[in-house]
Amino acid sequence: MKRIRIKEVLQTSGTNQEILVKGWVRTFRNNQFIALNDGSCNNNLQIVVDFNSTPETTLKRITTGACISVVGNLIASQGKGQTVELVCKTLEILGDSDAEKFPLQPKKHSLEFLREIAHLRFRTNTFGAVFRVRNALAFAVHKFFQEKDFVYLHTPIISSSDAEGAGELFRVTNFDIANPPKTENGEVDFKQDFFGKPTNLTVSGQLEGELAAMAFSDIYTFGPTFRAENSNTTRHLAEFWMIEPEMAFFDLNDNMDLAEDLLKYVITYAFTKCHEDIEFLSQRLLEEEKQKPQIERSELSLIEKLRFCLDNEFERVTYTEAIEILKDSNHNKKKKFSYLIDKWGVDLQSEHERYLVEKHFKKPVILTDYPKEIKAFYMRQNDDGKTVGAMDILFPGIGEIVGGSQREERLEKLETRMKEMNIPTEELWWYLDTRRFGACPHSGFGLGFERLVLFVTGMTNIRDVIPFPRTPKNCEF
Repeated sequence: MKRIRIKEVLQTSGTNQEILVKGWVRTFRNNQFIALNDGSCNNNLQIVVDFNSTPETTLKRITTGACISVVGNLIASQGKGQTVELVCKTLEILGDSDAEKFPLQPKKHSLEFLREIAHLRFRTNTFGAVFRVRNALAFAVHKFFQEKDFVYLHTPIISSSDAEGAGELFRVTNFDIANPPKTENGEVDFKQDFFGKPTNLTVSGQLEGELAAMAFSDIYTFGPTFRAENSNTTRHLAEFWMIEPEMAFFDLNDNMDLAEDLLKYVITYAFTKCHEDIEFLSQRLLEEEKQKPQIERSELSLIEKLRFCLDNEFERVTYTEAIEILKDSNHNKKKKFSYLIDKWGVDLQSEHERYLVEKHFKKPVILTDYPKEIKAFYMRQNDDGKTVGAMDILFPGIGEIVGGSQREERLEKLETRMKEMNIPTEELWWYLDTRRFGACPHSGFGLGFERLVLFVTGMTNIRDVIPFPRTPKNCEF
């Protein structure tokens, strides 16, 4: 007999049929009612056991966390809370679980505790919902780009470049780190290392993506990236996933259109595919918000927040306009911002971004044309000599979710900017070749996948939306 997933069982209208289900015991009440879950959905299937005809040794082994296989007759449920239940005919224990030692007891556990047992937290309702939503969003990303005939490109994990020029890199070496070979000057001799030069884990696939866009026109990458930031916040990870499309013949407006379409597409897909999970997470967030002081509570529920982004056209505003709005705001005048806005040229903080979205425009915002001093070397310089063709998409509750730009395709301007920012042109000769041989206007953006999952699930800590978070002093599991 073929196993049927519990999600399918709960959706069926047919009863009085014999079926096989397998899963993990959530609870076992009165030696009679098993709540069984197989991860296909958050809802459990109730198994009704005849304890008079079931050996006592078997009953004792039906404990929270145990894995079982059940053949039984599906009937309309006699009790409340479920439409169908399974009357057990035969039951087999596939894997025992010591009830006293199993960390996930049938009670509410804190997210902090669950992070310590990340290998088991998938079995909880919260993380079951979160990772089914994550799965749907990842699939939707590929679906969106594949439907538009983009080429999916695997950019390297190990790189010799630092795309952002940030310098927060994880070095890759096969040297004995206690005793690396040295040059005559006493410096580490990377020529003897595995790759013959200093290498690191990638911070972005963008530069390699641009190379491919100069041949395929439209490409996207979706893979892990790494930052060695010693940051213990709820918004930072050392290892995270990035979606980075690069498009030839796209100007900044085309870039913004694509990014807005992508966000609306993937959120709609997750909303449709995982509606029950998102409903559950919305309720969970509501309960969590009740514990906070009124002033810290979100004005929008999770579902309202998602609808906020789906039902509104994104407002497009220049950085200069945004600075004026913020500078003249009551929030700024009454010193409610932690970082006051007093001049043009400052880097906006999350509080400023959220003010523009949630208080001023009351819709998602795309900020454009930032000062070149606060943006990366590869962004196209505007004619005013002060700003670059950059764009950031700002969402409620989270601030920036997408960062992108039109890329600088003019070789001389790009080389000049790189020299100004002390980025060695000789090491990026291959990148500059795309400007020497058939350059064209092109654009791209980066979407941090975990930040997207954070937004769609309503979770408040980025460590709770990636299966095994990598953070300072933490590389468990």
